Amino acid sequence: MNWEQLLSNKRLGLENAYQGRKDDRTEFQRDYDRLIFSAPFRRLQNKTQVFPLPGSVFVHNRLTHSLEVSSVGRSLGNDVSRLLLDKHPELTDTHVCELGSIVSAACLAHDLGNPPFGHSGEKAIATYFSEGKGQWLQHYHDPDTDDRLSASQWNDLTHFEGNANAFRLLTHHFLGRRQGGFVMTYSTLASIVKYPYESTVAGTKQKFGFFQSEAADFCKIADELGIIRHDTPDGSLHFARYPLVYLVEAADDICYEIMDIEDAHKLKLLTDEETKELLLGFFTQERRERILQNMGILTDVNEQIVYLRSCAIGCLERECVQVFVENEEQILNGTFQGTLIRHISDIPRRAYEACEQTAYKRIYHSKDVVDIELAGFQVITTLTDLMIEAVTHPDKTYSRLLINRVSAQYEIKAATLYERVMAVLDYISGMTDVYALDLYRKINGMSLPIV
Repeated sequence: MNWEQLLSNKRLGLENAYQGRKDDRTEFQRDYDRLIFSAPFRRLQNKTQVFPLPGSVFVHNRLTHSLEVSSVGRSLGNDVSRLLLDKHPELTDTHVCELGSIVSAACLAHDLGNPPFGHSGEKAIATYFSEGKGQWLQHYHDPDTDDRLSASQWNDLTHFEGNANAFRLLTHHFLGRRQGGFVMTYSTLASIVKYPYESTVAGTKQKFGFFQSEAADFCKIADELGIIRHDTPDGSLHFARYPLVYLVEAADDICYEIMDIEDAHKLKLLTDEETKELLLGFFTQERRERILQNMGILTDVNEQIVYLRSCAIGCLERECVQVFVENEEQILNGTFQGTLIRHISDIPRRAYEACEQTAYKRIYHSKDVVDIELAGFQVITTLTDLMIEAVTHPDKTYSRLLINRVSAQYEIKAATLYERVMAVLDYISGMTDVYALDLYRKINGMSLPIV
């Protein structure tokens, strides 16, 4: 792969438009602005990140997380851009100078496809088909139309993945914009596909990058940008990672791990000393002493944690930039293995792993987090079951009632079973936590609209 081809400001669905603009924004900055002003992005403010949505103590939701990831992503992109231009001055007149804008926009979009209630929502949808009542759809066959799910389509459902859903959302043709959903640039779209293969390649990892419905779109983007395609025994679509995915992934890794530690401190899941020690672990003894000296002027412990958090994020950002530039050749050849975080120097890597282990034991399995997962699982499973029943038996009275409350932007009455099921998942994954819970209560007769 080469940078000249990899970076394109063409827009999917409007490749020959947007020429000769009069203002100073680049096309990648326009991507960012489109996302900021979109309804799906606004809805992230009411979607769980890790902890239940806030009461008296404010913790991160999907919106604040995405904004922070975008900020770190911009820094990563800008720093990598500067070093690549020093290394390859012949790239001066290419889009390499805009890496910060591309990565920042992609970071803003990376969680758009996540359903309500965090990863519990993803699991609920996938297991509804693989373990729950939805298993019957695998063998569904309409004798009148020969309508059924292919093996690949069934894999999409049993491996339902928020990353693939984000790509679907950004490329879908029925979200209020003509010809291509958000009409994003090729480079921004490629940057969000963390797992560049279809669901048949996912195996037990449950991760993949695009549904069958968007496979042609991804292939078109990959061909345009020169992304390497790997050979597979059965011909399944499997590509090398687009290079900027590593920077988007690093920004996400940095933010969720460090910010989860800060949130846990706010919620008193971690003590002051435990939190300080975890964050100081990223530095050499000499650097620790300077940080502690600077921290001494802060009398409020929360401000001290904020300062340590910013130092830790800065350390990880610099380390990831260095790893990316040092491994540029492998990344462009599609042979780089693992994440950037796993290749940073020993001291910050061990500190990051300590944060991971602490989060796993003390945060992700805390009572509040598990309770929201249990509740979310029940809500999403119930809504999925009712809506799947409605689109597969649309002539039933109750089915018509459910279908009639779905917005026209969702293709709930599409011609094929796969399209109808995907429309249901579009509808449910687009809900906020509060909307999903409210709908669940109304459907179950637990609450009624106030007239």
